[in-house]
Amino acid sequence: MNKVVIAAVVSLAASGHGTPALSQGAASGQKLFQQRCGACHQIATPRNGVGPHLQGVVGRTAGSVDGFRYSAALKGSGIAWTTETLETFLSNPAAMVRETRMTQRFNNADERRAIIEFLGAQ
Repeated sequence: MNKVVIAAVVSLAASGHGTPALSQGAASGQKLFQQRCGACHQIATPRNGVGPHLQGVVGRTAGSVDGFRYSAALKGSGIAWTTETLETFLSNPAAMVRETRMTQRFNNADERRAIIEFLGAQ
């Protein structure tokens, strides 16, 4: 490959134009995620912050990200993150896992579903 082709491929990948488009709900969820979750959680760069990274969260067991210090309650919950369990957790984290450190609640069901759809696409 010559340098021009390599530069074009790198440019295209960096711009996101080479990746599948998000559905309208997931795109809305991405914006909501950035606004409401992005201060504590990361997606694109799977690294932990105030909260664990959420790359690949759907299908993962709660409390299982290496290097993040979870509450004993969440780590021992045995919850598998599905769209249904995320729906319940995000509506009221402490009701689902009494001693979780997650305090952010998402009362708007449409916003919650959009965020979950976005997370499922990651």
